[in-house]
Amino acid sequence: MALPISLAMLVPQINFITNNVFLGGLGQQELASAGITGVYYLIFAVIGNGLNNGLQSLIGRRAGQNLPKEIGRIFYHGVWIALGIAAVGIALTYLLAPVILRGVIHSVSTADQVIHFLLIRIWGLPFLYLYVMRNALLVGTNQTKLLVWGTLSEALVNIVLDYGLIYGHFGLPALGFNGAAYASIIAEATGLIVIYLVVHSKQIHKRFSFYENKTLDGTLAKLILVQSAPLIAQYAISIITWEYFYILVEHHGNRALAISNTMRNIFGLFGIFCWAFASTTNTMVSNIIGQGKDDEVLPLIRKVVKLSFSISFVLFVLLNLFPRMFLSFYGQGNEFINEATPVLRTVSFALLMMSFGTIWLNSVTGTGNTKINLAIESVTLVIYIVYVYLVLEYWNLSIVWGWGSEWVYWISMFTMAFFYMRYGKWRGKKI
Repeated sequence: MALPISLAMLVPQINFITNNVFLGGLGQQELASAGITGVYYLIFAVIGNGLNNGLQSLIGRRAGQNLPKEIGRIFYHGVWIALGIAAVGIALTYLLAPVILRGVIHSVSTADQVIHFLLIRIWGLPFLYLYVMRNALLVGTNQTKLLVWGTLSEALVNIVLDYGLIYGHFGLPALGFNGAAYASIIAEATGLIVIYLVVHSKQIHKRFSFYENKTLDGTLAKLILVQSAPLIAQYAISIITWEYFYILVEHHGNRALAISNTMRNIFGLFGIFCWAFASTTNTMVSNIIGQGKDDEVLPLIRKVVKLSFSISFVLFVLLNLFPRMFLSFYGQGNEFINEATPVLRTVSFALLMMSFGTIWLNSVTGTGNTKINLAIESVTLVIYIVYVYLVLEYWNLSIVWGWGSEWVYWISMFTMAFFYMRYGKWRGKKI
């Protein structure tokens, strides 16, 4: 299950890295600005991921209960809820983002560049949300192999259009920094079209009776929102605090911000296996509970943790043996690489912590107790915010110490999730 999910997650990370490599060719200013725009868009992306995980848990439970028509109804309602959330995200970006970003970013040129980019990029949100709905359906019903087609098509379109629209190749206009925004929107729309063609070609829509009953059910919509809302809030506040981290880093200058942007890319790329195993854990825990096999949950989690940690350890070794190779892709020179290397080593240790922390957290999601997820995230983020403020703003330490916040984040999260799954009252939860 985890391998196709990994491949599906790999492609968006390749898109992020491709954007940043091409934008890095424009200069350090653009690479720095891409850090803030990327995390801002990620706030709304993970809101869709929260809805996706809530749906995935419900679909996994109905699959365990052998209720295929209920899976179709859940998916149909989830699509409409996703479109509503996307509309809210676009409105908030136009109304509030320019005011907030100009107030907190010290560099006027960086603020203007970021805002102009985001007012274009945010229109990809409806495509993204409908696109991630297929995750909930295909992962929740153990058809993860089909994930690859949409993500591959998205990646190819994004790479070609990035090169074309940023630099003006293939007869396309040279749009510079904003070219990456248009390329990403078109790529997301392409991935959406392809994955829905795959779903229809495999007759999945008929198997789960997607269109048998088009009447919206308020009770079912409420169940989806109740299940997903804590996850949406959890992921949103998590990335909002990450945006806060990037704003504090911007106060240390464009070099620090550009380095941190490369760290986000590397952390995202090498973390996909952890997130894939986490997504698998969510579905399998929910499915096993749906079958009434609560005693098998903890042994399952331990097996997944061993796999996740083993792969992450190999990646940890590679990052520490060849840091210059990974950092050289951004074309920023030796001075940049020398400053970024100790930050990369800090991030690589955080990757090991994430390899088991995210598994235990997603096992909580699989039990259906999403309010506990939100509580764990909230406590963790309070600790995280205090740490980054003291280190980056109050004591004005280097970003090596700033990225130590990832250690704080994953250790705190793992501790609470572990003790909840080991001793908490999650058995017998009905959703």
